[in-house]
Amino acid sequence: MPHSTTIRTLLSGYFPALTEDQLQKYEQLGALFEEWNQKINVVSRKDMDQLGVHHILHSLGIAKVVQFPDHTSVMDVGTGGGLPGLPLAIMFPEVKFHLVDSIGKKIHVVQEIARELHLHNVTASHIRAEQVRDKYDFVVSRAVTRLANFWPWVMNSFKKTGSPIEGLYYLKGGDLAEEIAESGLVTKSFDLSLYFEEEFFETKKVIYVPLK
Repeated sequence: MPHSTTIRTLLSGYFPALTEDQLQKYEQLGALFEEWNQKINVVSRKDMDQLGVHHILHSLGIAKVVQFPDHTSVMDVGTGGGLPGLPLAIMFPEVKFHLVDSIGKKIHVVQEIARELHLHNVTASHIRAEQVRDKYDFVVSRAVTRLANFWPWVMNSFKKTGSPIEGLYYLKGGDLAEEIAESGLVTKSFDLSLYFEEEFFETKKVIYVPLK
């Protein structure tokens, strides 16, 4: 079964409001990941046949717990090959996404994919999060490191508009009680198993760190 049909069917089932243009972009994203993965290990090789569920749908778990308002801005830290930033940028075309990673060749892949998909709302930089000077409404990331290590990198990256949904949306898996306690942060946890039925999501969560 070609990936494109599975990605299309998978996403339109969970996000029925997606347009034909968005569904085509997701299909193309899957194909581009496969293409690039032959050259650079963007996504773990053994995961390629599960690209739709493990990477694209997982990234969109954030879109199940927060709707980024138009004209807001999001920084994706440690984006690697563009996750979760690229799938979210397709979902929210009126939101500006800045994808950052400390590995230059991965950022090159992100820039090429964004160009191929005509994602005019995406910029990508080879930089560490703590060196970024701009401010954002939201920060997203996918399991880069423990929360206690991660938060200091991004805590000064927010606009602080007073919006009740502003903050960090962090994709993590497993039992996070100890990690959250260690960070000393006030968090809200969303189980992705409530939104997606695949077994992969049983222990996957979005951890939200509000600014309040």
